[in-house]
Parts: sequence; C-alpha cells; structure tokens
Amino acid sequence: MATPTIDKFLGEIARILRERNGGQLQDYMVLEPPLPPLYNQIVEELKKTYPVFNQAPLETKCKEFIPEYEEGDEGGSWSSFITFVVRYFSFLRDVDVNQLVETHDMLKSLLNQCVLALSASSGLVVLPTVISLSRTLARLAIGLDKRPDLVAHLTKRESSAGNEEAGERVTLVESSANVIREAFKKCLSERSGNASGIDSNGKPEGRRIGIYLTANLCLKLFFHCRKLRSAEQIFGNIYQQSPPLSLFPASQRVAFLYYLGRYHFANNHFHRAQLALQAAYNQCHAKCPKQRRLILVYLITANIILGRFPSPGLYRRQEARGLKEKFGPFCKCIAKGDLATFRQLTNLESQGAEWFLQKRILLQIANRCEVLVWRSLARRTFMLSGTQGNATNKKAPTLDLQDLFTLATLLERRALGLDKPKEVKRADHTNSIFMAPKPPTPEPEDPPGYIDPDLAGVMEPSGPDLPNIDTVEFIVASLIDQDLLHGFISHKSLRFAITGSKATGALAAGFPNVWQVISAKCDDEVPGWVHERKVGGLGAGALGRGAGPGMVVNLSGARPVGAAPA
Repeated sequence: MATPTIDKFLGEIARILRERNGGQLQDYMVLEPPLPPLYNQIVEELKKTYPVFNQAPLETKCKEFIPEYEEGDEGGSWSSFITFVVRYFSFLRDVDVNQLVETHDMLKSLLNQCVLALSASSGLVVLPTVISLSRTLARLAIGLDKRPDLVAHLTKRESSAGNEEAGERVTLVESSANVIREAFKKCLSERSGNASGIDSNGKPEGRRIGIYLTANLCLKLFFHCRKLRSAEQIFGNIYQQSPPLSLFPASQRVAFLYYLGRYHFANNHFHRAQLALQAAYNQCHAKCPKQRRLILVYLITANIILGRFPSPGLYRRQEARGLKEKFGPFCKCIAKGDLATFRQLTNLESQGAEWFLQKRILLQIANRCEVLVWRSLARRTFMLSGTQGNATNKKAPTLDLQDLFTLATLLERRALGLDKPKEVKRADHTNSIFMAPKPPTPEPEDPPGYIDPDLAGVMEPSGPDLPNIDTVEFIVASLIDQDLLHGFISHKSLRFAITGSKATGALAAGFPNVWQVISAKCDDEVPGWVHERKVGGLGAGALGRGAGPGMVVNLSGARPVGAAPA
C-alpha cells in the first residue's frame, strides 16, 4: 500500500541529516497534541500499512531513505537513529494521550533510544531533539507526580514485587531523570575537538553545548523528588569535566546557579548558597520576575542566617512584593533578641508556617537563627544591666549571666503561654454551703503498651522545658566559640567578661558583626561552579587547584624526565 506522506516525511528527514540541521530536525519531530494535519495523515498511513505487530517492514521503509552507514570524512553508523525514527512512528501510531502513565512510559522509551543515537555520528544533529524530548518528559513526569491517583497502582505493584527490599524505591520522576542523565553524560564525555572543550570562538564545542541544558532538567526533577544525592553527582561531574559556566547562555547559567545554591542551602553551606544565589539573581533578566522571586526567597533566607537583613529598597522591587510580610517579623525578633516571638514564628502550627514549609526553609531558620536570637538577647541584656567597666582600674565590661537567665526564662515562659495572669476566684455564694461538691471525673489511664527495657522505670519529664543557669552558660560559651561573642566566662562568678573594649568600646568589641565574622571564615570557592580555568602544570590540577583524588590529569604534552624545555 502506498504511503506518500510517510515517504515525503522520511525524505525530508534524510535531507536534514545531510545538511546537519539539528534545529529543523527538532521541528519535524512533533509529539505533543494537537498534531498538524500532515502528522494526522502519517498516523492514518501507519495504522493501515504498518500495524502494531508489523515493525520489520517499517524499519525497512526507513532504511530506504536513511542509509545505515554514511560515507565521507564524517561518515558513521546511523542504525541507532533509524531505530529512533521507527520508535517515533510507533509512538505516533500507538499513543493515547488520555492514558498519561502509558504515554510517559512510551515517551521515556523513545527518549532512551534518542539518547543512544546521540552517541553515534548523528549526535550533534540529534541533540536539539534530545533536549526537546527531555523537556516534554520532565513536564509530564512532574504533572503525573502531582496526580497520585494516577500513579498509585505503580507504587502498589512495586511493593508487591518486593522492590523496596533491594533498596530505596525509584519514583516515576526519578526514573525520568535517570534517562535524561544519560544524555547529560553523553554531552559531558564529548571527546571531539580541543581537550578544553572550547572552540576558536570561545564557545563550547560539539555535544558540550548540551551539558547545562540536560543538567538543569535533571536537577529540576531531582529537586522535585528530593533526591539530593543524585543531584550531588551532577554537580560533581560538572565540577571536574565541564568548560567554564560563563561560556554558556545566561538562561542556563541562572538555572544552574539556582539549583547549585539550593543544593548548598539544603546541606547547610549557607555562605556558598548565598554566593551562587546572588550570582543567579544578578544574571537573571529583569523581565523574569517569577524566576527572580524564586531565587530571592532562598537568597534572603541564606543572608538572614548569615546575619544580613534585606534593605527597604529590596522589598520595594517587583519580585519582592509580599516578602516583607514573610521575613520582616523574623528579622525584627532576631534583631531584638525576642525569643518568645521567635518560638511562635517557628512553630509548625503557626499561621505562616505552611508557606515556609512549602519552600523548605522553616527548619533552617528555626535551627540556625536561634543562635543569632541568643546573641541579640545577650547584647540587649548587657545594654540594660551590664557593667561597662573602667579602663583606669583595668576592669573589663561584664554581663551577669543570672540577668540573661532571668530574661530568657521570662521569654520562654511567654512563648509557652505560662505568663498569663491567673483568674481571680469569685467569692462563694451564701447558699453554696448547702450544695454538695461535684465529684471530680477520674482521668482515663493510658492503655498498657510496649516499654523498651532500657527505658523501664524512667520517669517522664514533667512541666515545661525551661532553661536553667547551666544552659545559659553553655549557650554563651558556644557563642564565644563561634566568635559571635568576644570575651570569656568566669564560671565562679557567672559573668561574661568582654575583652578588647578599650579601643572600640564594649558593644563593638564584645558583640562583633555577625556577617563579618562568618564571611571571614569562608572563601569564595563554590564546589560545582566552574570558573575560568587557570593555566598550570600538574600541581594546578584541572580547575586551577592542586591535584587530588578523582582528578584526571592529561599528560599527553608532558616532556620526559630530565629533558630540556622547548
């Protein structure tokens, strides 16, 4: 049976391959509905001439237009690409867009075959199609993950098969990311051209142009399914083998730096996260307020943890609308040392906790900013009741820890609601002497349950968890160890003494700037972010650093030992 539309389509594909026009090939490989009329004709011809169980003639038809081997200087095998075209036709013929899970599986199989063609001689031509298919697969996978009713049977099937016993269950989103990661590996392991991966125009060469396109799609999926360990492998591979990030387009740089900042933020490296997120925010176009706002949420959080608060001018920007109402109360209570308000804001049941939990930043704020609240509380206590000292008598300014303990206890009780005034008991009525008191209702006993032998006989804590003087002393000692307080503790007199106040004053000497203290301990190196490569020998390493484990050293240009330099 004649198939004029299929023949015309294959003829155009053959022409595109001869011209090495990857962009046009991507335009021809249409997948998402609604399909153009020409593709509907292709589907009709496929169903009539090449039914489901008749793949061999379809493959033969493709080989009539696309040779299995190409002659010439750039010749090579096209067999994997032919198989991809056959699967593309099969996808058009068999797909049912109403069955999203089956569509996802078919699309994942199609992309997997396209990735195989990426490593063949047709690699650079196929790369735009790989990126297009990867984006479609990522969008479909995230959409399905938001519909648990559609993928519930997959979880039950894997559980019944016992797959969870072998290890952690691979979700639908993660399985999609793993297929895209194969394309990332193909782009990163490109060996053609210069060893640096940069052409004469200073641009990435060959398949390397797809490194950050595929990496960003993988990172998007890994962050969606919370697989940070898999994301760490992406960052590690890029850090060792990728050309500098600055050679790639701004959109790719911004997306990569955003995910890199999110990764370091999740691993409590807030200074590294701030550097990456700040660079992403600076390079993000002003006409992209949605993306700038997304970056700004984590950038503000990282800076608050590091001791820097947003300025009023930042809150007035378009992308920062509404963020002052979110972060302003935290900044205010940290600056005042208001421990009670801080406890209420970080409570999981508080009014605004849901937004912070959705952004995955509440626990970091609660754990890391509490240190800053205690520092501010100690500073405020010193301003209220501290001894300023006397330079003439060589007496250092001191803070009585008992005063800090009193304030901390008061604020903790206020956070727990224990400082409310007791209700005044009304006087009994005269006739109450003739009324029998109502017997109290006995409290129900807890049902007996299993008790661990190591915990048998241990008394449960009673009453609220309030600080004691030892706790306050430990906290102050911890602040001194972190250089957030400058001085020493007299354990005998329970006082904190400030040193170095003669030159700068008690407040400046005893309570140094938090941002300056933290930034002085950190460098500007962000693992995963490839800057300009430095020229050097063996000691310089691949990225201008010393050689270390896992690094690949190129010795092709090394001269023999003892030979004179050229």
